[in-house]
Amino acid sequence: MRMLLRSLARNETTLATNEKLVSDIKKFTKKNKYRITRNTVADYLNVLSKIHLIQDQLPFSEKIRSSVRVGKSAKRHFVDPSLACSVLGLKQEQLMNDFELFGFMFEALVIRDLRIYIEYLGGRIYHFYDNNTGDEVDAILELRDGDYGAIEVKLGVGKIEKAVDSLIKFSKSCDIKPKFLCVICGMIDYAYKREDGIYIPLTALKP
Repeated sequence: MRMLLRSLARNETTLATNEKLVSDIKKFTKKNKYRITRNTVADYLNVLSKIHLIQDQLPFSEKIRSSVRVGKSAKRHFVDPSLACSVLGLKQEQLMNDFELFGFMFEALVIRDLRIYIEYLGGRIYHFYDNNTGDEVDAILELRDGDYGAIEVKLGVGKIEKAVDSLIKFSKSCDIKPKFLCVICGMIDYAYKREDGIYIPLTALKP
């Protein structure tokens, strides 16, 4: 279980499959010390979910009956990214010196807050990933009436344009267009709406 928690923490905000988790555990344990299978991992994940230690971010499709909603991998998150940091023994200095890792943890923090906001409104949070093209969107917020918005999460301002491109490409591929597009950026202290209609950053979502 300890090794599974470490693997989950290492793969925070990624689409790590059960096979990937099994591989992690086998890689970092002594040969033949533990016998771990996908079924065992699935059982452990079920326990962690039941005690509200981890939560799934399910895949999105604009079509409610699409098999995408049940056939693709969910992103697994600790209910709070501080748990992932604790499991990995991370300190502030280590995060500041590894911006890739910091970016994953920042995205996890944003997803946690977005989940709180959208569930309060009776909606749900999803993610989007196209297996064929590799296109993805970090967060899809959907209300009960089917209205939804798409959000990309970036730690630094240097990646805003890339996030905008992803959102525009996603929107163009949808028959039912999102009600809003937004980039949540961690290193910007003001909110604005771009000429293309995309909001930046999270504070632009407030009333």
